Amino acid sequence: MAALSVPSPSLPLTLLALVIVFSCYRIFFELTTGARRRQIIRENGCQPPYYYPHKGIMGKLYGLDVIREMVKAGKEGRMNESNRLRNWSKGHKTLHFSVARRHIISTIEPENVKTILATKFQDFSLGKGRQEIMGPIFGHGIFTQDGKGWERSRALVRPNFVRQQVADLDMFESHVGHLIDSIPRDGSAVDLQDLFFGLTMDSATEFLFGTSTNTLAPGLETKSANDFVKAFVYMGESVGTSFRNGGLDKWIPNPTWHKMVKKVHGFADEVIQKAIEEVDSGKVSDNKRYVFLYTLLEQTRDPYTLRSELLNILLAGRDTTAGLLTNTWHVLSKRPDIWSKLVAEVNGLGGSRPDYNSIKDMKYLKWVLNESLRLMPVVPGNSREAIRDTVLPLGGGPDGKAPVFVPKGWTVGYSPWSMHRREDFYGADALEFRPERWEHLRPGWEYLPFNGGPRICVGQQYALMEASYATIRLIQTFPRLESRDEREWREWLTITLASGVGCKVALFEK
Repeated sequence: MAALSVPSPSLPLTLLALVIVFSCYRIFFELTTGARRRQIIRENGCQPPYYYPHKGIMGKLYGLDVIREMVKAGKEGRMNESNRLRNWSKGHKTLHFSVARRHIISTIEPENVKTILATKFQDFSLGKGRQEIMGPIFGHGIFTQDGKGWERSRALVRPNFVRQQVADLDMFESHVGHLIDSIPRDGSAVDLQDLFFGLTMDSATEFLFGTSTNTLAPGLETKSANDFVKAFVYMGESVGTSFRNGGLDKWIPNPTWHKMVKKVHGFADEVIQKAIEEVDSGKVSDNKRYVFLYTLLEQTRDPYTLRSELLNILLAGRDTTAGLLTNTWHVLSKRPDIWSKLVAEVNGLGGSRPDYNSIKDMKYLKWVLNESLRLMPVVPGNSREAIRDTVLPLGGGPDGKAPVFVPKGWTVGYSPWSMHRREDFYGADALEFRPERWEHLRPGWEYLPFNGGPRICVGQQYALMEASYATIRLIQTFPRLESRDEREWREWLTITLASGVGCKVALFEK
């Protein structure tokens, strides 16, 4: 007897089943999540923000128009300025757009930024992307974690940046001395950006590891340290690229990436193991200068935790300070009016080495650094992901004054680069580098060089002190400065912001 064959469902029946399933899901969604969201919108008087008019069918579906503009502007070293002109030139301060089917609300309203970073801090996370991109290299540290993990990292790291450590300038002096010795005395050109990145790597590794890479000290550097520096630089650039392409490069085989990660981890693990052995054997003297790693060892002996926190802080301490110094000195080389005022203030020290208090008293130097961080913020853009339905106080409706509903899973981006250029906060000359504006300027959340709220940068005073000290000692040694590059500043984006043209200058002792 022949077996009975069961006919497969026809295509129309399959489609009907899918329509029924989808319809049931939508009904359930609207009765639960949808109803709750409509209530939030009614209770808060929310209105939608301005929606960016994407161009073309692929722009509307995937935001490819914005992606293309960002890629083109990035190659030209003007991505942040291109974003500012595209997003905010029509007067909107908050807008909604889509990229790769991700909903993004972008804002330059200080009250919204305050809400994201402080008053509704618990409603937002870093998003999965940061850990996916940075985690394989930098582990679970203070800049890659959320929630309880971040709280533990913060508790480990924060006590290491009290005034006692920041005010100890002897370590800076030795590394700034190596920097000064690297500068030609015959008036030939030198790229200070290369030297500043060497300075901050050398000082940061000594502060953190107790072992400096000594990249600026010929004869003291080691091959393992040099390999570590090259690998660390490679990884920083790799992470920056991954953020901008949404992590798509992880699907492309890259043996060099794995090799560089191994070098970074190997160097750090070797330093950590040596420190553990020193502590266990009692070889660490009570009079030994402060080392971040030895303080961490009083709280944990877990090698992975130690490596993660060290690499996280190194990333922030090296790149941001070097970027700040480079951007500032590029301006100084082009602005003799600012340079002369700064030299006059430094001369007030009478040639003596500055200490913590004398640096704090140097108002014009502080104004110059503030202005540099305003116009060239070392972290020019950032974002958070809503982990629950929430509300921003501004940005909705035709006038942008109504609250905005933010569904769970949406990204909220904020741009210090653009916010720092708002004329209603900084005047009609907001695009001009003018340190004197800081004589009376007392900004709030509209000035965000080191983030804000619970995740405010723990090392900001360390960074400012190092940048100030290096600038003072350079001016004391070289009171005359000339630019050796006619090009205007443009951006170089990795994870942070530095100069895309370097800082080519000539320095003179007289």
